[in-house]
Amino acid sequence: MNSKKITLLFAVLCFSISFAQKPAEVTVKLRDGSNVTGTTSLADINLVTGYGKLIIPVKSVNSIQVGIPSDKAVSDKAISFLKQLNNSSDDIKKGAYDELVKLGIKAIPAITNFTNDAKNQTEYTGDYTPDNALAEIKAANFVDDATSDKDIVSIDNQYTMGGTYEFSKLDVKTEYGNLSIPKEKIKTIDISYINENGANDLSFKLIASKNISGNNNGGWLKTGIMLKSGQKFSIISTGEVTLASLSNQKYHPGGSATETSDYTSDATTYPTYGNVVYKIGEQSTTPLRAGGKFNGTSATAGMLYLSIYETVFNAANIGSYSVKVILK
Repeated sequence: MNSKKITLLFAVLCFSISFAQKPAEVTVKLRDGSNVTGTTSLADINLVTGYGKLIIPVKSVNSIQVGIPSDKAVSDKAISFLKQLNNSSDDIKKGAYDELVKLGIKAIPAITNFTNDAKNQTEYTGDYTPDNALAEIKAANFVDDATSDKDIVSIDNQYTMGGTYEFSKLDVKTEYGNLSIPKEKIKTIDISYINENGANDLSFKLIASKNISGNNNGGWLKTGIMLKSGQKFSIISTGEVTLASLSNQKYHPGGSATETSDYTSDATTYPTYGNVVYKIGEQSTTPLRAGGKFNGTSATAGMLYLSIYETVFNAANIGSYSVKVILK
């Protein structure tokens, strides 16, 4: 086999490996407030950013916040209808307005860009204005002013990257059947990568200057791991932190300032300062002790969250814990 054929074969193999579909558990939050939980197959995330194209391994992605989608064909139609809103005929304005609203969420970028363009700063009269159309589309699609125009990908629970993740729909297999959910209906996708070898072994870092249970602004780390009721799992933690809120004392995951680890089971759930703690479900208010080594069974179904136990948050804390979660 000559060198050209070898190079071509290598390129094809790399392409097929990078874009192979991988199984994942997902919780899809829709814009209307409802949730869909199930399994899907995802290729590595191809994110087009302002700095170039980024391919993110799906097993490193925790969540995707879906921005306002755009579409050139829809944008062209929207601009045509927007120009008609300044017509002297009320019938023409009403017709253009109704057609503009029917375009839905994908028309939002075109309307926003149109109204922000200085050359389009004309005075509209009556009810059929670009601003009214924009407000009506946002209300119908549950879009608020805080919604990003970019897709935001959370990577390894530490980094975020914004850009365009191009997909038209997400196919999810649920216990009630298969669903095909259009991108424009999706608000966020929480992802838990499924190891095809039969067990999940995922690693995380708890940072003392952020991941404190008493920190109401991001203190709990969202692992992306969806636990089933009755599922067995283990949490193994190492490292050292210094808690400024506790007179700069040093702690290890077991909560002791001297021991590097300890063993915890379901029977011991009350945490002490410095412990690695967990909870199941975002709305849960009860931190459960994991310590340095934990084997247990999930009492309910939901997302697994991790943190360092301390009721008072101080950003001057230093150090971190390395945490491994093993799903049985």
